Parts: sequence; C-alpha cells; structure tokens
Amino acid sequence: MDAETYDLRGLNCPLPVLKTRRKLADMTAGSRIWVETSDPLAVIDMPNFCQTEGHRLIETISIRGGHRFHIERGST
Repeated sequence: MDAETYDLRGLNCPLPVLKTRRKLADMTAGSRIWVETSDPLAVIDMPNFCQTEGHRLIETISIRGGHRFHIERGST
C-alpha cells in the first residue's frame, strides 16, 4: 500500500502532532501516511497521539536528523 510522505521537519512541539491530526482528519479510515519530523520530542508525542486518537502507528524509523512515523488512520 502506497503512503504519502508528510514532511514536518523543522517544526517543533506541538506543531508536528497538530498538523498530523489535521492531515489525518482529511483522510479516509485505513489510509496510511509517513510523517517526517526533526523534533526530538516527536518520538514520544506521535505514539501517544496515535494511541489517544485511535490511529495505528505501524512503524517508527530513525532518519538523519529525526524520525519517520508510518501511521494508519483509525476509524475515529
């Protein structure tokens, strides 16, 4: 399944989570997205956001200067 990459590098907390929330709201349930961040707190914030909002965090990858989060939109 192809997934769009949403580049949020350069943004600091809470913007990566807020922008990801807004992006996922426009997607259909089951859709997937890669979110790239450079904010060091995103490694804590994104998993918490997914769990709280009912989305599935499929994978977290460390990349140069940050992280990539593979997220599947939940039905909420």
